[in-house]
Amino acid sequence: MNEDILINITPQETRVALILQGAVQELHIERTLTRGLAGNVYSGKVVRVLPGMQSAFIDIGLERAAFLHVADIWEARPHDGSTAPPTPIEKILFDGQVLTVQVIKDPIGTKGARLSTQISIAGRMLVYLPQDSHIGISQKIEKESEREHLRARLQGLLPPEEKGGYIVRTMAEDASDEDLAADVEYLRKTWSAIREGARTRPPTSLLYQDLNLAQRVLRDFVHDETASIQVDSRENYLKLQEFGQVYTPSVLARLQHYTGERPLFDLYGVEEEILRALGRRVDLKSGGYLIVDQTEAMTTIDVNTGGFVGGRNFADTIFKTNLEAAHAIARQLRLRNLGGIIILDFIDMENLEHRNAVLAELKKALAKDRTKVSVSGFSALGLVEMTRKRTRESLAHILCEPCPACSGKGQVKTSRTICYEILRELLREAKQFNPREFRILASQEVVDLFLEEESQHLAMLGDFIGKKISLQVESTYHQEQYDVILM
Repeated sequence: MNEDILINITPQETRVALILQGAVQELHIERTLTRGLAGNVYSGKVVRVLPGMQSAFIDIGLERAAFLHVADIWEARPHDGSTAPPTPIEKILFDGQVLTVQVIKDPIGTKGARLSTQISIAGRMLVYLPQDSHIGISQKIEKESEREHLRARLQGLLPPEEKGGYIVRTMAEDASDEDLAADVEYLRKTWSAIREGARTRPPTSLLYQDLNLAQRVLRDFVHDETASIQVDSRENYLKLQEFGQVYTPSVLARLQHYTGERPLFDLYGVEEEILRALGRRVDLKSGGYLIVDQTEAMTTIDVNTGGFVGGRNFADTIFKTNLEAAHAIARQLRLRNLGGIIILDFIDMENLEHRNAVLAELKKALAKDRTKVSVSGFSALGLVEMTRKRTRESLAHILCEPCPACSGKGQVKTSRTICYEILRELLREAKQFNPREFRILASQEVVDLFLEEESQHLAMLGDFIGKKISLQVESTYHQEQYDVILM
């Protein structure tokens, strides 16, 4: 199955869509003002060591201090293969210490960036681990003979003075010795520049920044089944050609400049897909649907039959809906970039074979995900629990913000509820103060209710407290917002 990659570039943002069989499978968005930090290397300064949590806060020049756990400190790990506990963090770090750190997880929500002192630099075919001496092979290369052959080839290409280690990526399977040697040279030069920067530049300096999104597409996203990479900006198409000639010459034949009249994302229906990916409901072709709810702690996905009645019996209908939902869930996780704990509530199935088949179909669909995923079986309550590694913000967190009216709850108090809150507030104020008049500032909906159905209650309260009560509409107020003014 051929895959197309669309790259839409404007001065303010870069958007990438992966299209398979006419459907959007993944969306990646990088904004110029808020580029992701994962992979960046900084000269960090320890601002606080927390022995109780075996962690430390590190200033790397961001708004919030970043977080370093003892398990992510290279010096603290036993390197002899033993399972001994790491050295306590208070014996390694001290306040004010300067050290070279790499961001392994972007700041998400209220959490600062997560750091590691083990630096890894990604190239086209190799990942360089300058503090390690091990040569590892990607797990996706399964043949042991091929793994040993690649390890031997790489060892033969390394300079005698090399002390660092490498991870061989899947891209290296068909690479020539010249390509591998060029990657080694590039990675060693990059590490040399990082070390020089750490020695000469002040703390909190950025020492190395990973490639931008468009360049990472050529390095990381393209594979044998990629049919085309279409870019709608001529200037950036030429830049990607230059980058590709140096680092990814094998993909240049598939790189195209899109010159059509219609916007690239409109042509492939990506804009509509983005809108749907921000909604709660996802309709299935059979008539069933998913409800996706994202919270701070976890994401829940509920499967419903909806209008699907196509099975021979009710159990068959449920089974077919769940099978279709398994593929839709896997796609939605990639599309929305949902991470952390995910709870899947499939429609209850009594048949054990049906359960196993749905679980197998889910795992098969999730195998396409380039992000690490772990799935458990059905729980006693019939739920499937899974986790998906969270490395960057979800699509909704990038494109949206909490509603100012409901603060993200998804619902607001009714106008009548607000009317009764105001009546209680008036009574409280009347017991404490003695103004000439009370004036209520509220939204149009609340004022209208006071003038109509709740007018008798407002008049009764005015008589009870012996004060005049007037109403004033504030067009900028949302439904829950009001003020009681003492005149």
